[in-house]
Amino acid sequence: MTTSYDDSPLVSAAGLSGALASSRPPVLLDVRWQLGGPPGIEDYAVGHLPGAHFVALDTDLAAPAGPPGRGGRHPLPDPEEFGAALRRFGVRADRPVVVYDGATSMAAARAWWLLRWAGHPDVRVLDGGFAAWQAAGLPVTTEVPVPEEEGDFKPVPGRMPTVDGDGAAAWARSGLLLDARAGERYRGETEPIDPRAGHVPGAVSAPTTENVGPDGRFRPAAELAERFRALGAGDRETAVYCGSGVTAAHQILALAVAGLPATLYPGSWSEWSSDASRPVAVTDQPG
Repeated sequence: MTTSYDDSPLVSAAGLSGALASSRPPVLLDVRWQLGGPPGIEDYAVGHLPGAHFVALDTDLAAPAGPPGRGGRHPLPDPEEFGAALRRFGVRADRPVVVYDGATSMAAARAWWLLRWAGHPDVRVLDGGFAAWQAAGLPVTTEVPVPEEEGDFKPVPGRMPTVDGDGAAAWARSGLLLDARAGERYRGETEPIDPRAGHVPGAVSAPTTENVGPDGRFRPAAELAERFRALGAGDRETAVYCGSGVTAAHQILALAVAGLPATLYPGSWSEWSSDASRPVAVTDQPG
């Protein structure tokens, strides 16, 4: 460990500021993104943390979408292409990485999860994102950095567990499968993006938005642990899905803050709902 971080996957603005002043500062990745736009690069151009490299979620953190029912809207990236992108940003195996987005870490968590999945040993998320950094009065810049040294990180995928559609179906029967989408999408009241409304039969609704407070920072670990244990986590092995595997990573990050492990279904609802052979439930929480 080359920073003063504790074992939390999160770092505060003050903690990051101190780490950046150290002799071996972390690599910074700006992952501002929101479904439907505008592109995060526009926010990055207006201002970002000094030294931060912009990462495009749709291209750097996902492979192109395949045929309907296979991989979902944000398939996991090709490891070679993902590694090449990280090396362009100066990511090294022996140097910490900190990722951030606008405030809630919904997008940054995707980068955190992928880096951990790819085997990077030291990745943190800036709690509260760019908004928290600004609120602390810390400096921003419009300068686009050049990496101080060439990256050498080579992904070894599989270091974070995943499950496919068949596995998710089995998990909903024998374990705990959390649906991280908004409650109205889980219940089947609306579906603005994917082919069918509803949820994986047996899944439990756990909207990701409830992981953070109004300022975008994660709720305290004890509160998160209480929330997830009330849903059955801890007593049963847990897997998570969302619309396309992005906000589900945020749920896994929140579970990690709470000290609870979880598995990702990367294809998520966009994959499941595109396969007409898979059943869909539209009722409220299973009894």
